[in-house]
Amino acid sequence: MNKTEQKWLSVYVENEVGVLARVAGLFSGKLYNLNSLTVGKTETPDISRMTISLYSDDQTFEQVKHQLSNMIEVIQVIDYSSLTIHTKEVMYLKLQYHEKLEEELVAAKRSIEFSIIDQTESELLLESVNSERQNNDLVDQLRPFVSEEIEVIRGGSVAISSFAKE
Repeated sequence: MNKTEQKWLSVYVENEVGVLARVAGLFSGKLYNLNSLTVGKTETPDISRMTISLYSDDQTFEQVKHQLSNMIEVIQVIDYSSLTIHTKEVMYLKLQYHEKLEEELVAAKRSIEFSIIDQTESELLLESVNSERQNNDLVDQLRPFVSEEIEVIRGGSVAISSFAKE
């Protein structure tokens, strides 16, 4: 049985209406589960770049790459799975503020970088631009100290290959 692990793709596509829907449709139609999909313009206005993260076995991942490569709107598919990459995810946390939380925020700041971007007497809004794992760690670290539910908004990961060669 193949091992399921996180895989990364960088996909350059034509910047046209409907391309994102067709790529997402490929995943839903084949029952592939996306972990994260972000898309934005590149330095070339008519080309967009998608960063796709999914948990998959090797065989399924090869199928995904092959099917993406066969799409008319896809210009290039780059497999980041065996490369050294840098990833970041934008996350916002809205939570109820109380004095005990202040101590935990100071402790969390020692290991995870984040900013308080808005605050009232009873609420905090945090912004964290870190790896997905670090953002997960921040939520896990703060959850026990929050009496109300934490509102979590995540923007999806972006990735770029490093200069380092493996």
